[in-house]
Amino acid sequence: MAKRPSNYSEQSEQLKDDLRQLSETVEELVNATAKDASTEMSDLRSRAERRLKDTRSRLEARGEKIYSETRDSITQQADCCDRYVHDNPWTSIGIGAAAGVVVGLLLGRK
Repeated sequence: MAKRPSNYSEQSEQLKDDLRQLSETVEELVNATAKDASTEMSDLRSRAERRLKDTRSRLEARGEKIYSETRDSITQQADCCDRYVHDNPWTSIGIGAAAGVVVGLLLGRK
């Protein structure tokens, strides 16, 4: 099983913020130059719109891929845990009992 960086959430949020700001900036630029009728400005505007759409579609695809990988990883870990419990039922019962005792002691101290 591959190790993943623990700061995926932070990186994801930072990337979302950066892309949101970029998207807003490009949209503002497109809207601000909408009244300019020159051919060069029109070409720039259409390229910016096209790149923005391409970037959004790539990000959506990447988000779906990350979701799928995460779902598969969690499913694999749950299956592994299930196999362990089935292969070692008494060990699992012992671990559950020990955890119950610890929780009971902690709650009983009040």
